[in-house]
Amino acid sequence: MDIQLFAAKLDRPLTDEETDTFLRIMPEERRERLLRMPREELRHEPLCAYAILYMATRAIYGWKALPKMSYNKYGKPEFEGYPNVQFNLSHTRRAVLVGIHDEPLGVDIEKLRPVSERSMQRIAGTASRQEFFESWVRRESRSKWNGAGLGSIRENESPAMCGERIVYLDTFPDYVACVCTHSTAHLAPLRKFTIK
Repeated sequence: MDIQLFAAKLDRPLTDEETDTFLRIMPEERRERLLRMPREELRHEPLCAYAILYMATRAIYGWKALPKMSYNKYGKPEFEGYPNVQFNLSHTRRAVLVGIHDEPLGVDIEKLRPVSERSMQRIAGTASRQEFFESWVRRESRSKWNGAGLGSIRENESPAMCGERIVYLDTFPDYVACVCTHSTAHLAPLRKFTIK
């Protein structure tokens, strides 16, 4: 199976009707977790990520609903009973990225935003905001691929692992994104959507 990638940009907040529709298609545990978020506006990106995951799995596998999720020892979600359906989600300010494959993968998207020179130097060893965020998405997608968690990406980037494949994605202006996998499968063209 090709590696399937989907990106969406939110040019406006979700309507109440969209929010209700997207909440209904989320797995129950994820929905409850999302509804506990104190600020409603922070729910829009995760809702869009799960809506895309739902639409993609419906198109690829013919699923009418997202299966129940379980979690590995690091808390990485996976579909219970479907070990050959791997997915990963990422969201940032007004954008989301979703990856689906039959082998583990990690994805990350970040909006370019101000970062202090001290942080850029300390965390990524660079003075360029673009390079800093390229380093950040590379580290985060790696940690999400192996499920090690965000604690593994803060400092001192590790060298590439044998068989590791990092691909930067052209999503939207002012965003940086990438996918990490150990699969040699073809990357299907990135499908991009904008909610206007």
